[in-house]
Amino acid sequence: MSSGERALLSAVSAHERLVVAFSGGVDSALLAVAARKALGRDGVQAVTADSASLATGESDHCRQLTDLWDIPWTSVRTDEFADERYLENGTDRCFWCKSALMDVVEPIADAKSARVALGVNIDDFGDHRPGQKAAAERGAVFPLVEAGLTKSEVRRIAKRWEISVWDRPAMPCLSSRIPYGTSVSVDLVSKIDRAERTLRTMGFTDLRVRHYDETARIELPTAELAEAVARSAEINARLTALGYRYVTLDLAGLRSGNLNDGISHVDPT
Repeated sequence: MSSGERALLSAVSAHERLVVAFSGGVDSALLAVAARKALGRDGVQAVTADSASLATGESDHCRQLTDLWDIPWTSVRTDEFADERYLENGTDRCFWCKSALMDVVEPIADAKSARVALGVNIDDFGDHRPGQKAAAERGAVFPLVEAGLTKSEVRRIAKRWEISVWDRPAMPCLSSRIPYGTSVSVDLVSKIDRAERTLRTMGFTDLRVRHYDETARIELPTAELAEAVARSAEINARLTALGYRYVTLDLAGLRSGNLNDGISHVDPT
C-alpha cells in the first residue's frame, strides 16, 4: 500500500461516519470507496445533488457506481435555482450552490451522526472555488486534502483500486459554462446540456460548450481540434438547430475553469 493510500484511509478513519457529496467524478468516487473500505457499509452514505445544473444521465451514473461498490446512495433535490444570488451569476455563484447543497445534505448527516465530506484535492486550491469555502464554513471535511493528494495522485490510487472512473474527464456543473455576470436560468443550462450531449453523440467526450449569448464556443482537447474542423459543417448544423446563431471552436483547446482567469483564489480552509 502506498503512502498516499495509507494517508487517505487514515484521514477517513478519523470519522465514525461520512456522508459523501458524490458527483460521480474520480475525486468523490475515490473518497466514497475509501470510506467504504475504512468505515464499512454502515459508515458511509453517498448523496448526489440533482438539479438543473447536473448534466443529463449523471444521476443514473452515480446510482450505478454506488450499486457496484455496495455503497448506500440517495439523490436529493437542491434549490439553488430559487436563490437570486445564484442566478445573478457573480463570481461567488459556487458559494451559493454549495450552500444549497449543505442545506439538504446536513440533515442527512445529522440524522446519522456523520460529517459531510467533499472530494476536494490539493490542486483545487489553485483555482477559484468559493463553494469549498461555503462547505468548510458549514463544517464539511476534505479527506483528500487532509491526505495531501493531488489530482494525479487521486487518479493513480483510483486506478490501483480499479475504480472505473479513474480516468474520467471532469464534469463540472453546467452553470460553469456561463460567463460571470450573465444570468443563469434553467432554460439556459438545458440548452448547454443539449449542445454538449449532441457533441458527445458525435464521439467527443472531454469538452465544454461555453455560452456567449448567440454564440457557442466549443472547447476540446487540442488533439481533437483537427477532427472538429473536419466535421465543422455537421457541428455547426447541429448546434445552430439548438438555437445558437454562431458556433466557434476555441483554438487554445480545453481549459478547465478558464472563466476564472483573473479572479483571486481563496483557500477554503
